[in-house]
Amino acid sequence: MISRFFSLAFILFVSASPFALAQDAESPATSTASDPAIDKDILALSLDPLTKDELSIEVAAWVDVLEEKSKEISQAEIKILKNEGDEKAIRADLIKLREEKSDIITRARIAVEAFEVKGGDVEEYNKYIAAVIGIDPEANDLATRWNTLNRWLQSEDGGIKWLVNSLKFIFVMVVFWFISYFATKLIRRTLEKQIHISALLKVFINKMSRRAILLIGLIVALGTVGVNVGAALALIGGGAFILAFALQDTLGNFAAGLMLIIYRPFDVGNAVEVGGVTGNVDSVSLVSTVIRTFDNKKVIVPNKKVWGEVITNITGMPTRRVDMIFGIGYGDDTEKAQEILERIVSENELVLDEPEPAIHLHELADSSVNFICRPWAATADHWTVYWEITKRVKKEFDAAGISIPYPQSDVHLHIPEGTKLPAPKP
Repeated sequence: MISRFFSLAFILFVSASPFALAQDAESPATSTASDPAIDKDILALSLDPLTKDELSIEVAAWVDVLEEKSKEISQAEIKILKNEGDEKAIRADLIKLREEKSDIITRARIAVEAFEVKGGDVEEYNKYIAAVIGIDPEANDLATRWNTLNRWLQSEDGGIKWLVNSLKFIFVMVVFWFISYFATKLIRRTLEKQIHISALLKVFINKMSRRAILLIGLIVALGTVGVNVGAALALIGGGAFILAFALQDTLGNFAAGLMLIIYRPFDVGNAVEVGGVTGNVDSVSLVSTVIRTFDNKKVIVPNKKVWGEVITNITGMPTRRVDMIFGIGYGDDTEKAQEILERIVSENELVLDEPEPAIHLHELADSSVNFICRPWAATADHWTVYWEITKRVKKEFDAAGISIPYPQSDVHLHIPEGTKLPAPKP
């Protein structure tokens, strides 16, 4: 009986062992620290579902990896001090080792932060990481703090790394600044040759091209110093959705600014009437239009108000008609007045032959006989023609004895018979 029991137990053990081995082979115990170059985003996602106990193992593994890398750096530095081996090759290896150490520190901190969120005690781990970098978190007196800071500044993973990264950042931004400067000059020269592009669009292209180049430079510079640009852009994209609601009016002005630039209802320097304001267009941005009134006031009109209302471009056409009305008395010679007006208009050098001027007896008004006088002139000469003709008409009418009447009324008084009027006062 006993022999049968042991035989059955042996059979069960032998049959179960391969299954257990196979199960272990299918799910080996692995750690994120087994790949020190693991992507930081993947590492954070991998650590997120782990429990506190599992994270303690992960943190310990990353600290072990950091310890091993620090030992490799120390051994390489000792070889340099002892003049052992090829110093040039060792220093080249040191640069690579320090970069690997910096990456490991970044990933170890991710693991420590995940462990701390789950309630783990991370004080010792933070102390070790700070000590490896060259920072003593428990330094209290001023002298100790200064020595600690001095060591950190001289450390390859501390101050020197920050200095190098800062110089890289500045260098990249300066390079892109020069690129934007020369690129905008080239773009400006190219646009100046394009006669079919408005000055408004030229200014917009010039500004936006430079800003776009500088933005690309900023992204490249941040990536050079190790900033995760993809995560930053994703964060900005998420925040943009929220800001869109808070900045509805600004975005409306922005959209209206784009419509003004694309459809070009007016250009810089045009005299316009928009949003209840009349004057010359000084500049147009994506948010507002700056108008300088004829009495030299600077008025800033939101683009939403400009595009959403009637736009009158006073100087948008190359020629304009000059509308004038001249009145003469009912007793004056209309034929002579017509002749004088035609002669004055024909002798003015700024009046255009085409379209032909229109001069006609137009209206029998209450106090005068009115002539319309409508010559055409270049837009820039509009007011000059108006003032010159008006001045000369007054002079010629006076010389010819033609009156220019002012409004007047005749009062007829009817007195019934037998009405006694009061005697006039002396």
